[in-house]
Amino acid sequence: MRDIKIMHPRPSAIVAALYTLRDLDTDVAILHGPPGCSFKHARLLEEDDLRVVTTAMDDTDFVFGGRELLASMLEKVIDLWHPKRVGIVGTCTSMIIGEDLHQAIEDVDTDIPVIVVEVHAGYHENTHGVIVTLEAARDVGIIDDAELNRQKILLKEATALEQRHGAASKEYLEPSRGDTKYRVAEQVLELLKDGKKCINILNAKKETAYMFADIPLAVCEVAEQIGSDSEIVNIANLSTDIGLPRIRGYAEDILRDLLSAGVEIHEIIGGLDEYPIAGERAGEIIGEKYPGFDFAIISGVPHAVPMDALSGMNVISVTNGPRQVLPLKEMGHDAVIVEIDLHPKTLGVNHIVESEFGATLREMSGI
Repeated sequence: MRDIKIMHPRPSAIVAALYTLRDLDTDVAILHGPPGCSFKHARLLEEDDLRVVTTAMDDTDFVFGGRELLASMLEKVIDLWHPKRVGIVGTCTSMIIGEDLHQAIEDVDTDIPVIVVEVHAGYHENTHGVIVTLEAARDVGIIDDAELNRQKILLKEATALEQRHGAASKEYLEPSRGDTKYRVAEQVLELLKDGKKCINILNAKKETAYMFADIPLAVCEVAEQIGSDSEIVNIANLSTDIGLPRIRGYAEDILRDLLSAGVEIHEIIGGLDEYPIAGERAGEIIGEKYPGFDFAIISGVPHAVPMDALSGMNVISVTNGPRQVLPLKEMGHDAVIVEIDLHPKTLGVNHIVESEFGATLREMSGI
């Protein structure tokens, strides 16, 4: 019998392609497949300015093909919304029957850039969907080779990170809600009251930073509220100089909100798409400039920060992945809390969104 490497459900390459089209500021994405394919994420992405439609292939199309159906849908999309950029995304169904997505486009008279993504869900790594989307965007001149190659390096690192300490690190990971937010908030407040030195790290992936940024914000706010004399160093992957324009815009929004709240970011460790490697940069900076701190709070992708850089510290991490709790505990994190439903709450926003942990800290400190 064949060995099953990973048993729990994994993210889909089709969904990854859709999110990448969103990152590329695509106006409309056409899913060429059955009406229910990727329904949840297609609906969520409409909250973030990506209109998603489906060709709604049925059993007849499974047999005879849907080339005319796809061409008709592309024409309808152009007539209805006059988009500046369109994406077409394959599905398991259209790819299995060998549908030629490019041929359907040739049947339509248009000068609009169309990003054709030939993808299905049968890949072990969802990053494959990102790569093929970026390659298709390069082919129609939306990004250049330099950006494509930069993204490929990051995606390779992201895949390796998940295999070492993430959702791909074990055959089966039991989902967990982690430690209770009240207990961890109580611990953080005690550390701040005692004047313990804090490393406050934001290492978040793209739009999820809108909520994860609330953690360092809340820590700084409650420290001021209770009159703590703790030294707090804020480290974040909020560079506005690298990445796709949309992703740089997220960083600009968050930095604006932090600045208006009086929170200074002392160290920038990269952009919001650099989370797989930004953790290493954070570790280097801590070792060089901030050794001997008492505790660290890491929000976003905590497992990217090497544990040797945090030696001797009480490490508290905040993730949005229930299957990430066990790997973080095994790495040596003392407390792990999960922000459930974070992702839907960070779509379509342009400001920091309050987290459950941040709200708990504020309430317990009297803010």
